[in-house]
Amino acid sequence: MLPKFTYSRPGSLVQVANLAARPGTRVHAGGTDLLGCLRDGVFGAESLVSLSGLSDLRGVTPTSGGGLRIGALTTIAEIAANDAISDRYPALAQAAASVASPQLRNQGTIGGNLCQKPRCWYYRGDFHCLRKGGDTCYAFDGENQYHCILGGDGCYIVHPSDTAPALAALGARVTAVSAGGRRTIAVEKLHVPPSTDPQRETALEPGEILTEVILPPPPSGLRSSYRKIRERASWDFAVVGVALALVFDGHTVTTANIFLSGAAPVPWRARQAEEVLNGSNLDGATVERAAHAAVADAEPLAHNAYKVPLFAGLIKEQLTTLGGGT
Repeated sequence: MLPKFTYSRPGSLVQVANLAARPGTRVHAGGTDLLGCLRDGVFGAESLVSLSGLSDLRGVTPTSGGGLRIGALTTIAEIAANDAISDRYPALAQAAASVASPQLRNQGTIGGNLCQKPRCWYYRGDFHCLRKGGDTCYAFDGENQYHCILGGDGCYIVHPSDTAPALAALGARVTAVSAGGRRTIAVEKLHVPPSTDPQRETALEPGEILTEVILPPPPSGLRSSYRKIRERASWDFAVVGVALALVFDGHTVTTANIFLSGAAPVPWRARQAEEVLNGSNLDGATVERAAHAAVADAEPLAHNAYKVPLFAGLIKEQLTTLGGGT
């Protein structure tokens, strides 16, 4: 059952920011995650502030520097279908197209997808776990077949977003607005690991609102992709996934950005794999070394060791596909 709350629909971002600063207030965009969390008692709310009256937070537009601006209320379906994104940032279009179901993609927003809560069944269930202020991560000794193999450090969720690793690989930034002003955060730095704070998912402060995503202009020679493996292709979250953004000079990879989904509590940057690729050609031996380097530090739990070879195989496959023209 939903708790009782007040609901307001301001017509300006200033009004939203002022209302969002009040204790007990939650911001409502698409609502696909928020309403489920309220109904399941994951958290409460005394008031909801809707962003639906802010038309400036919708749509995809070019920036003066040659990139793209995506308003936080732009739906996942709109991003997946946008020609400019598909042509210039295919990793993001592919990630958006793989999110949930068609119904949820039509309702859910890019801002909400980046800020969604974990899908761990202990966090979502009737357990006072570490992330809800307790002192125990029940997944560590429990049912953990879908939990993390990297970066757990006390809390073993996996980050649920598909668009976050793609945006991080592409070097995107977000704008956060509050009653005190605005700031820019790299998507790579947006999500908080449990080693920093096991009770926070994002670096947004109370009252801050994510208003837009800024994609930089794609460098010459950029090739990008996103693919995830899931139990049910119709709508499931990633069991394992990888976002690639590689810049080529001829046959040589000059810059490699690799972020994993389904691996860690945050979109996980595979730096060791990037180091293998930088300055190299994507021949078979290099691809093999990079794929295994990506999971070299994995520490699987009792029931998810299968993720290690699955990640290696997926990364190998995607690198081979992306380097097909070399």
